[in-house]
Amino acid sequence: MSMRVCHFEIHAADPQKAIAFYQRLFGWEFSRWGDEEYWLIRTGPAEARGAEERGIDGGLLRRRGPAPADGQAVNAYVCTIRVPSLDDMLRQVETAGGSIALPKMAVKCVGWLAYAQDDQGNIFGMMQPDPSAE
Repeated sequence: MSMRVCHFEIHAADPQKAIAFYQRLFGWEFSRWGDEEYWLIRTGPAEARGAEERGIDGGLLRRRGPAPADGQAVNAYVCTIRVPSLDDMLRQVETAGGSIALPKMAVKCVGWLAYAQDDQGNIFGMMQPDPSAE
């Protein structure tokens, strides 16, 4: 049995604002699921064309507690999104209403990584693959 991550969730005080943020930043598709305040997230095509396109889909729901405080250590799993240009995406994060939580850094022989914070206080990662990263 595979033990891969199969789903993620984003918690938001303002679900519609969070949906707009992720649609604008990554082009993700959202669809309401049932009568609850829960939206399914489709991050890409159901059939990946190659290993680099494999990923997972997720969900978004109304936050049921306080958002993490600024400067507080991350207390959750952080999902990282593969991006073609980290520099371009970091500029787009701020344009979309988010902020940079951890600036761009090299992960030796893997690529470039940064953490950002959405407009709901959630931390997520972005990775640009680059085997020459030092």
